[in-house]
Amino acid sequence: MPAPRPEPFRDYAVPAGYDEAFDAAGNVRPAYLDAFQRFGAYGLREFQRRLHLIELIFRNQGITFTVYGDAAGTERSFPFDPVPRILEATVWAHLEAGLRQRATALNRFLADVYGPQEVLEDGVVPPELVLRNGAYRPQVRGTPMPHGAFTHVLGTDLIRDGDGRFMVLEDNARSPSGVSYMLANRGVMARAFPKMMAAHPVRPVRHYPSELLETLHSLSPRDVPEPVVVVLTPGPYNSAYFEHAYLAQQMGVELVEGRDLFVDEGRVWMRTTRGRRQVDVVYRRIDDDFLDPTVFRADSTLGVPGIVDVYRAGRVGLANAIGTGIADDKAIYAYVPALIRYYLNEEALLPNVETLRCADPDVLEHVVAHADELVIKEVAGSGGYGMLIGPESDAKGRAAFVKQVRANPSNYIAQPVIQLSTHPTFDPARQAFDPCHVDLRPYVLVGDQIRIVPGGLTRVALKRGSLVVNSSQGGGSKDTWVLAAPGERPSDEGGPPPNGDGPGWAPPGVVAEEGS
Repeated sequence: MPAPRPEPFRDYAVPAGYDEAFDAAGNVRPAYLDAFQRFGAYGLREFQRRLHLIELIFRNQGITFTVYGDAAGTERSFPFDPVPRILEATVWAHLEAGLRQRATALNRFLADVYGPQEVLEDGVVPPELVLRNGAYRPQVRGTPMPHGAFTHVLGTDLIRDGDGRFMVLEDNARSPSGVSYMLANRGVMARAFPKMMAAHPVRPVRHYPSELLETLHSLSPRDVPEPVVVVLTPGPYNSAYFEHAYLAQQMGVELVEGRDLFVDEGRVWMRTTRGRRQVDVVYRRIDDDFLDPTVFRADSTLGVPGIVDVYRAGRVGLANAIGTGIADDKAIYAYVPALIRYYLNEEALLPNVETLRCADPDVLEHVVAHADELVIKEVAGSGGYGMLIGPESDAKGRAAFVKQVRANPSNYIAQPVIQLSTHPTFDPARQAFDPCHVDLRPYVLVGDQIRIVPGGLTRVALKRGSLVVNSSQGGGSKDTWVLAAPGERPSDEGGPPPNGDGPGWAPPGVVAEEGS
């Protein structure tokens, strides 16, 4: 007989489709039962106190994101929901295998299109989709890549359909963001709910910065014990600046802007108070267009003049490689299952969402006729921008968007509306838990080997019924718990963090947890 629902979830309305925490009959899934019972034991007042603790931690640590074009201001604390998403070991094993397969195929594809281009000659991908694509960079064709890796940090967005099947929504192969929030989410959960975390065999994510640094070290052209790595940022006005600074600090490397680097004698150098220092690897958070004004945009003041020549000569490593945007173009996305078959002779473990290319005239007419039923996206769009969610649009907005599609159909794809899985999420206004849509962005590191930290960033549409999970569009995030397999002992992530504060740490004036 199913256990009764814990008190805070007694009135939770399980929606149609797949809910992460409740089955179709309304019973709590086994992985969630203990956590929900613990939430029930807190009571509303104690739960609110812990929410206040989490808010203070985010504020005191400066964990923010930027929204452009908002009259209320651009920078704000990152929205966080304290109910963790929980994935069992068998589920994660499937996802991890699918992510490895996809990362391998995408890197093989990039090595091919910037090399012999056999995939184009064999007709697996139409040549015009690559060679006429704005993300393709012929200037770097033939540049040797250590380990054959091009996209060294890959963020693949996963969704779950109404049957609970994981699917790939899109790949982010240029400069995927959000990993700092994954790490921050785990930190605040360990501090606000340490005993809850200790009661579950949660696999750790804290080692991501060291895994990233090892991946970057493997790209060094110099055989030295400690290659010099820097994080190249556009500066503090960039929407992901917090992440750039956070990752540099966690890896123990310098955070630099373009003006801090220069090229001389065929090398890249960093200006320091003790003179110049040779740089081996640049983890760049600057788009291709702005990286080198002598090769790409001449008006860029963000990049480093001459760095592309050093890169082509194999004297500096860049992560991610120049030109990786072709691998996350939404038109190329439609061909990834075929790329997996072509390069690996395997079927995709994680399927795509059905994708319609508007460049096909017949498809275009179908998309236009059914715009109120589809999601239409720019092929190079990101962050929730450049897209139309048909069922949520009005006639005027839909007509304006369709006009843009007709003007440049090759710039758009369309997909059916997938009702993303839902997850219990706390609504402060109602003081209750609502089913809100979620996705998952795991992070795959590719260098001398493939490294995947268990979990990723679960993004949540904080507005009930909304399908938009991007923080820039009003979404938030959750901690993602991947449970260890039976017999596996995950490291204790509820223990003291590197600065020596214990799991019950709280800012001054806030009482730390005693009873969870």
